[in-house]
Amino acid sequence: MKAGNTVSTIHLLDPATVNQIAAGEVVERPASVVKELVENAIDAGARSIRIDVTTSAKEILSIRIIDDGSGMSPDDALLAFTPHATSKITRIEDLHHINTLGFRGEALASIAAVSRISLTTRPRNSGEGIGTKVLVEGGKIQETGEIGAPEGTNVLVEDLFFNTPARKKFQRSKNTEIAHIHAILEGICLAHPGISFRLYINQNEQLVTDRSPRILDTIARIFGSDVVKDLIPLSLSFPFMKISGYISRPSRARRDASRIMIAINQRFVSSTIIVGAVKEGYGTLLSKDRFPIAFLTLEIDTELVDVNVHPTKKLVRLSREKEITRAISEAVKTALLSHDLIPDVVAPSQLFLEESSKHTTTVPDLKYDFTVPAPPRISEALHSGNVMTDRQLRQTELLTGMVPVDAKLPVMEVIGQLGGIYIMATTETGELVLIDQHAVHERILYEQVIARTAGDHRSQELIVPFILHRTLQEGAILRDLLPALAQEGFVLEEFGRDTFLVRAIPVVLGKLEDTSIIDEMVSDLICEEPVRSVNTRERITRIIACRGAIKAGTVCTQEQCQRLIHQIRYTKNPFTCPHGRPTMIRFSRTDLDTMFKRI
Repeated sequence: MKAGNTVSTIHLLDPATVNQIAAGEVVERPASVVKELVENAIDAGARSIRIDVTTSAKEILSIRIIDDGSGMSPDDALLAFTPHATSKITRIEDLHHINTLGFRGEALASIAAVSRISLTTRPRNSGEGIGTKVLVEGGKIQETGEIGAPEGTNVLVEDLFFNTPARKKFQRSKNTEIAHIHAILEGICLAHPGISFRLYINQNEQLVTDRSPRILDTIARIFGSDVVKDLIPLSLSFPFMKISGYISRPSRARRDASRIMIAINQRFVSSTIIVGAVKEGYGTLLSKDRFPIAFLTLEIDTELVDVNVHPTKKLVRLSREKEITRAISEAVKTALLSHDLIPDVVAPSQLFLEESSKHTTTVPDLKYDFTVPAPPRISEALHSGNVMTDRQLRQTELLTGMVPVDAKLPVMEVIGQLGGIYIMATTETGELVLIDQHAVHERILYEQVIARTAGDHRSQELIVPFILHRTLQEGAILRDLLPALAQEGFVLEEFGRDTFLVRAIPVVLGKLEDTSIIDEMVSDLICEEPVRSVNTRERITRIIACRGAIKAGTVCTQEQCQRLIHQIRYTKNPFTCPHGRPTMIRFSRTDLDTMFKRI
């Protein structure tokens, strides 16, 4: 081929395409718009910021951010929509001393590239009531002019992703997107307690914080006073860092790290390294699967913090990382050791009209050769833990004294319990069986949940409904889950902007002595990443079974162990728990002889 006929395969993209690509990095969803515009308002010195979100039945329609910050001149208002235009830095050296929340110069231009924006602004102390209005559509300025306006800036974003239908298609449900907005704002509010924030969804007030020098006031506003009473103050200075804030007593631990909230130099960030350092500070006060609540503010030399790791500026990179994490762990440990950590005992309450089960419970759709009464109970002194285990076993009690038609397990006799975790039993043929008591009871409960929800009687009503407090973010997610929860026997009603009234729970949970189990179930459902192959209903069923089952570490009597392994024989799949872990392991006489080199 002649050189003159060569077709170039490399070409420059047009500005519109470049802007949309940049927008994809910065503007992932509506919450990204809220984050960028609120951070711009903070950098502009705002003392009060209002966020208005309007929605249809299925999606977010518009986002408006109003602040009383410094405002912009007519020239700056136009320049603000130009890619890489910023007031935050002037030269490359400034990147090593970032004291603002935004500096990339992409946010406003990127948002404008994929939406319709109306910006109204007026400089503070301008002495006139005239401001500037700029209308932008798809990155192109459509109109500019003067307009009467208060001091500060008002930005209205509409029709987000109108010109990028593929991105719009992949947005989640309305409540999920609102939950992301709540999560962003909760972090920002905690990082800036001295600013007043107001969030409105369809003109309904959702989140309100007041200007306060104390972060504790903001924590109480967002998470409630019951959380505040269990917090321990933390404050420690190091040559390169100051750390302050609050951490929870170990008794307030959760199964996830979602409430370990970190601000570095007034920037709300995500950092698995810092979360790990906080957890390490608790040491053996927490089990490996539990996490504390923590609201920490770190003031670190800006030269040690790189906030230019990701376009959204949520992730940071730290220099002297080992020293910083060691200091955080030390600060947490010091705060804990200086306080009384003995938890208060909460007396159980009677919540049900009547106990839903006595000594036996019939499970629908299981066929047996014949029916005999349950064996007599052994009368012995039981401590509170045994009493709780007894109630759990009674709830899942199957008709005993006979073998199911399709029994998959041999008759076993308990010989002991190991560490409150494993039951040791033998079969008639002399085999040794090690049984995981939690996995076994979880499987029993799982199949009973499925059997009961297939019928009509799946809920038991509470005499006294109890209030379930969630964060605004969690509440938005929970609203999407209410129909699925109702299918499994949970009856929840909205009871305010961030609370729900629990009126009934699944029958299989029996008599509820401690309402925290429901709180933990909801936390599991909200925080757990859904597995693609498992639908919401299946996730709920597994969580009910897991939370309602006898826990590992529970000391059981000989009789209780025997009842448990008797119950597992009546299940359709006695070999694994709902998550796929084995319920038991068998050692034949030959296996044991081989291990001891007898053969």
